[in-house]
Amino acid sequence: MTARIDHTITSGTFSLDGETFDVDNNVWILGDDQECIIIDAPHDIAPIAELVGDRRVLAIVCTHAHDDHVRIAPELAERYEAPILLHRDDAPLWELTHPGVEWDDDLADGETLHVAGTQVQVLHTPGHAPGAVCLYVPELGAVFSGDTLFQGGPGATGRSFSDADVIVKSIRAKLFTLPEETVVHTGHGDSTTIGAEITTIGR
Repeated sequence: MTARIDHTITSGTFSLDGETFDVDNNVWILGDDQECIIIDAPHDIAPIAELVGDRRVLAIVCTHAHDDHVRIAPELAERYEAPILLHRDDAPLWELTHPGVEWDDDLADGETLHVAGTQVQVLHTPGHAPGAVCLYVPELGAVFSGDTLFQGGPGATGRSFSDADVIVKSIRAKLFTLPEETVVHTGHGDSTTIGAEITTIGR
């Protein structure tokens, strides 16, 4: 059985550099009726748990460690007895939200995760955060971009640990090499396609 994509939105705050903003976050769940992975862990466990149902959670995969993407990761990990996966380069951001708490396993560029008989390719795309990753699922023609790429352009780079030149290089090298019809499921807001954002940003 091919994996499917389920989606919910949770609302809360994002805080960094002494400022706090209200945000709505997309939560994506990839799997089948038996097992799944949770992509990002923002704000509120209830809508995520409702979407997971009685499925086995294989992992909580964090696209990066800003607090609005990892705030309830330890709670989810405890509830589902599932590991938290994060790229090691995002350790400084993770520690701002969860000091003294470690995630379970490191994500690595080029690594392949497996869920519901489906391969998920890890793409390290620094810029918005040093350890930001995107998750490409060729079988579904989809990539989960976290806050690296949005409808209308790159993720924000005006805060600590971010770099505007690096994020554009990451997008061009890792995402714009994907098929243009690939659907981009973002960390906030509406989905888009690789082709649409090539038009926006340029190769």
